[in-house]
Amino acid sequence: MVITTGFFDGVHIGHRQILSQLVTEACSRGDESLVVTFWPHPRAVLQQDARILRLLSPLEEKIDKIKSLGVNHVEVVPFTKEFSRVSTEEYFRDILIGRFGAKALLLGYDNRFGSRDSQPADIVAMAKALGLEVIRPAAVNVEDVPVSSTKIREALLRGDLAVANRMLGYSYKLHGVVIAGNRLGTALGFPTANIRLYEPLKLIPASGVYASQVRVQGKFYSGMTNIGFRPTVSSGNALTIETNIFDFSEQIYGLDLEVYLEHRVRDEIKFPSLEALKAQLAEDKGRCEKLLLAY
Repeated sequence: MVITTGFFDGVHIGHRQILSQLVTEACSRGDESLVVTFWPHPRAVLQQDARILRLLSPLEEKIDKIKSLGVNHVEVVPFTKEFSRVSTEEYFRDILIGRFGAKALLLGYDNRFGSRDSQPADIVAMAKALGLEVIRPAAVNVEDVPVSSTKIREALLRGDLAVANRMLGYSYKLHGVVIAGNRLGTALGFPTANIRLYEPLKLIPASGVYASQVRVQGKFYSGMTNIGFRPTVSSGNALTIETNIFDFSEQIYGLDLEVYLEHRVRDEIKFPSLEALKAQLAEDKGRCEKLLLAY
């Protein structure tokens, strides 16, 4: 078995290079490919900034993306406090080799394993000493920055969707169920579908208006999505995700909605009146339509 292992949050372009090489190596050997990943995130279990930890991809989405690249098997190892005390050597010997029959191991440039947080050179030496062939794919850079899940989270939180999407290799998605709102959008002429995310730890990007592609009832539509606190009409602190779906008028409360964020159009701001907000929404829609012409 040819194996790679890690959390793979987001399955970004760096991960994809590793996974593509994993599949190629396995095929060239007449063997099968296996990804060993974890759930939940180690930081959540070890309470390392668990309060602010947010994820790029829920578990099922992550598994689907990995398998879509041709990987034969994905195994999810439950990450517990007991598991966190396993050393790198024990992890390689007892789990990767003993349980999953690893013969070759692909290691990303920033992989860390085990309770002692061994350095990459030590990890390679340890794997080789246990009889594992080690393959080291090169790091993938975007704008001279090595791609990582952490860098993508940082880009999304500062509103740099363009960099985040380039690092991901696809458009960042928010996925949830449509819930009832206050219908103010309808009164303004821009009805919105509000969603509650299925994954409570899903990272929500910086507040603002986004040009988006929306999938509902198996079809794609263009739209504009507002993420934020609606300061013009609300003084509360409840974050909302609401999308005006262009050329769409069906009732979809309780249905599944996927929102793919393509471009960030502007910050969320407070307007002096509802008329000013309405005028800005019309301008936003025009900008989003132009940006989405290529989709």
